[in-house]
Amino acid sequence: LPPFTDWVHGVLPLSRKRMWKGPVVKGYGRGSKVLGIPTANLDAEQVGATLQEIATGIYIGWASVGADPTKYKMVMSVGWNPYFNNQIKTVEPWLLHEFPGDFYDEELRLVVNGYIRPEANFPSLETLIERIHEDGNLARAALDLDPFLATQSCLSFLQPSL
Repeated sequence: LPPFTDWVHGVLPLSRKRMWKGPVVKGYGRGSKVLGIPTANLDAEQVGATLQEIATGIYIGWASVGADPTKYKMVMSVGWNPYFNNQIKTVEPWLLHEFPGDFYDEELRLVVNGYIRPEANFPSLETLIERIHEDGNLARAALDLDPFLATQSCLSFLQPSL
């Protein structure tokens, strides 16, 4: 097959952005404790039917939390986390910013606009962590490029609810 030309900096722009919001919920407790990568999980039921429509994998986009309108780059896993053999499909964004603490129950707003790769199993925890960091670096770089920049509709969605 010839190389695909629609990939930008290793990321496939989504033809239809996904915009999800809901309270940050507790996950399995592996993000910070096991992986050293804190995630802000959304309740899969709250995301609703669109979660069933989206392919499992690793995505990029923008996020904001609580009453703060600041937009943050994020990389997100949607799926079953095969290394951990999850029985429930999860939505686990990693906001690429250092926060002073947790923000459980705060409203998390996500605009998903790019796809990096399918989810995969890994031979070791170390290789999983290494790949998550690679995905984060890819997201940081790609989100500075034109197809992934925050548009006006994206910025409006990321504003806190009144």
